[in-house]
Amino acid sequence: MTATDPALTALAQGWCALSLLHGRIETHIERALQSGHGLSVREYSLLDVLSRQHDGEGGHLQMKQVADAVVLSQSATTRLVTRLEDRGLLERYLCPTDRRGIYTNVTEAGLKLLAEARPTNDAALREALDEAAMSPGLAPLVRVVESLNVPA
Repeated sequence: MTATDPALTALAQGWCALSLLHGRIETHIERALQSGHGLSVREYSLLDVLSRQHDGEGGHLQMKQVADAVVLSQSATTRLVTRLEDRGLLERYLCPTDRRGIYTNVTEAGLKLLAEARPTNDAALREALDEAAMSPGLAPLVRVVESLNVPA
């Protein structure tokens, strides 16, 4: 394969379209969450992921799992957790069975803010997808996104 190989060029164009769609969606949601709730997309995602924890087997996520879920490095995730903890939206505590483990829970204030922000996030996502669907290059990707039924 060479750099001008049509298959490689098509693959690169597909990747560019996917990156463009992601960027447009994230920017649209970011504006809506910031203006309506003072949250970034990353902060919202972190609150959302952590709010889904439970007390059953495997119900609490370690920081590595949280970092993977919000697509950040562990150090960036730790800084994000610290910022939200400083705002009273998260709290950390030691794992009761392994004193080396630290878990993070969403506080009542964090759950309240998340509940208020969720409709904003969902509406902004819908708007961004509808807008992208009007672009012939992005419409097929929008259809794929809309057809996914992936558990959170």
